[in-house]
Amino acid sequence: MPSSLLLKIDLILVPRSSNLHHSCPVIAMRFPRLLLFLLGLLLLTIGIVLPTRADNDDPIVLVHGFIGWGRDELFGFKYWGGFGDVQEVLNRAGYRTYTGVVGPFASNWDRACELYAQIKGGTVDYGQAHATAYGHARYGRSFPGLYPDWGTPDAHGRPRKIHLIGHSQGGQTIRVLTTLLERGDPSEVAATLTTERSPLFTGGKSWVRSVTTLATPHDGTSLATGIDRLLPFARHALLSFAAIIGVEPDRLPYDFKLDQWGLRRAPAESFNAYLIRVEHSPIWRSHDISAWDLSPDGARELNQRFPAQPAVYYFSWAAAATTPLWPSGHQVPLPTMLPQLWGTALLIGSYTRDQPGQVVIDASWWENDGVVNTRSMAGPTLDSPDRIRMVSGFDQPQLGAWNAQGVLAGWDHLDLVGIGALRDTNGWYLRLAKSLAALPD
Repeated sequence: MPSSLLLKIDLILVPRSSNLHHSCPVIAMRFPRLLLFLLGLLLLTIGIVLPTRADNDDPIVLVHGFIGWGRDELFGFKYWGGFGDVQEVLNRAGYRTYTGVVGPFASNWDRACELYAQIKGGTVDYGQAHATAYGHARYGRSFPGLYPDWGTPDAHGRPRKIHLIGHSQGGQTIRVLTTLLERGDPSEVAATLTTERSPLFTGGKSWVRSVTTLATPHDGTSLATGIDRLLPFARHALLSFAAIIGVEPDRLPYDFKLDQWGLRRAPAESFNAYLIRVEHSPIWRSHDISAWDLSPDGARELNQRFPAQPAVYYFSWAAAATTPLWPSGHQVPLPTMLPQLWGTALLIGSYTRDQPGQVVIDASWWENDGVVNTRSMAGPTLDSPDRIRMVSGFDQPQLGAWNAQGVLAGWDHLDLVGIGALRDTNGWYLRLAKSLAALPD
């Protein structure tokens, strides 16, 4: 406790004019400190938390999930906040925050390359080896940079870092980006001359302080075990958002950002025509697409390739908005779940699979938040070397391990980003930002 504050409390508890100071100066010094000690214990007991000094001022970058969108799309209806605005709530509270925008249907590799260029600034480079292997363009859009100082030395000569928060597939994306920054990619180094190589692929960049994932399918979601399930879900979700904001579907200002596949929306093209063109594209037969990464088999492959890094804090939050139905044990939606998610919640809540060579999906996968299986959210387990530790509010987070924060009971998939939420999502994000700012510098 600062000495100035101690002095003020000393004056309040023991006035200088009292006989205690004159008759027994030792007691006069120790008595108020004893009271302060007891007061501190009382505050901890009743759960009052005094303001703490931030140990770092690293910016926060929010990264959306599958079918996500940017701040200038959907007529200002925010992915992070809906009719509210999580980014600005955090900025007003003193937590510098940016919103990343990546391909809503793209693979996590492509999304990580896009996120790197968007934060740092420059043209997206998907990598020569990667682009050749999957048959799409090597370069994408160009960006001025949300935080161009990222990675440059601070006053102490240390690289400026960021906190990454990813919702749903966004959690997979920030895992890939963090590993690429730290370890690079040997195939891209071998395929590209030094002068033409993106810095993202060279490794050696400890530029991420923490990774926080919210309802992320680290082990995939059973909703993505087939395109015939994922594409109808995407169409239904987008049309539902159009209804929420009160706009005709054909006028929906939405961009799939699949320029590398030649699928940029034409200026006069209706949203429905654009959606049909994307749905019929051969990219869905590729493994360089979200549908593969979100599937349990694709997630298992991702887990092997992009492990947690030893100098980064990893946090995960899970959600569950279903309850078991007797006697089958199938999971059904709670009444608080958005009605738009009931159909997928019922599907996930009863789906099983046991096929040779594929990830086995059993009853442990049934609990869900309407989009993602709850057992998939704590951290990667399928063929992953990562360590997951369940923590409480009093545990110190550990570097290089998943500090799993438990399950948000009753929260559905969109509650976590404040869309249709019946709770104080802003307050939840403020507490999260405060905990990230308290991580050691």
